[in-house]
Amino acid sequence: MSGSAPFRPAAGAVAPGLHLVSTPIGAARDITLRALDLLAGADVLAAEDTRTLRHLMEIHGIALNKRPLLAVHDHNEQGAVPRVLAALEAGQSVAYASEAGTPLVSDPGFILARAAAEAGHPVLAAPGPSAVLAALTVAGLPADRFLFAGFPPAAAGERKRFLEDFAPVQATLILYESPHRVARTLADLAAVLGGDRRAALCRELTKRHEEVIRDSLSALAELYETREPRGEYVLVVDRAAPQEASAESVEQALKNALESMSVKDAAAFVSQTLGIPRKLAYQMALTLGRS
Repeated sequence: MSGSAPFRPAAGAVAPGLHLVSTPIGAARDITLRALDLLAGADVLAAEDTRTLRHLMEIHGIALNKRPLLAVHDHNEQGAVPRVLAALEAGQSVAYASEAGTPLVSDPGFILARAAAEAGHPVLAAPGPSAVLAALTVAGLPADRFLFAGFPPAAAGERKRFLEDFAPVQATLILYESPHRVARTLADLAAVLGGDRRAALCRELTKRHEEVIRDSLSALAELYETREPRGEYVLVVDRAAPQEASAESVEQALKNALESMSVKDAAAFVSQTLGIPRKLAYQMALTLGRS
């Protein structure tokens, strides 16, 4: 019937298990139909922020209907696990949602998901919005290989050491940053990774004041010396330029990697880290592995 409300499953209609539900990072309409079905039909709801989830459900016309709504966040996740596990043991379905984005990705949920998996319960993903992938999509930088590093440390010295670890990596680097630290992080990125490195500063993705600025790290750092930062930021930085590695450095890197990796994995790791052909790294790893 034209104009009728969409069908939503009744509570209890969702398969037993822990369902990790991605929620919008900005625009409420970005939620998936499957996520709405899970929120409508799960026996138990859990959320990083129960007020945010209630508001999202109200927007989409989903009633709580006296179902349990549990708070599971950074400060109580360990303590909340037994109650969720009890629901799973009873054969119920539990839908867990972050305040925004995908659970576990710089958000709570890891302790809960690991506990459920270790107890033998199904752990299922309802994929959807993610600031990481949204930023990678619009940054205009290579997306074939990327590394998400989360939030850099707040302390200046720790932050610089943190960034130094990623300087040579042959993958696009993605970072989250808060508004009150974004200027300092941009300055450190320019100093540690090189001011000429291309980057994209993504602000308030999918929201009304969404903005993406693409420039060099030095230009972005200079811009934010005087600009007032507002909103949530995702920084996307181009991969390091390949550097010629000596045979000795490649051999040593392979020896180190082979201490904890298979020949295939060690070759792939060294190839990516040092920017050498994978076939060459594999041949060298094979030789070292036989010695």
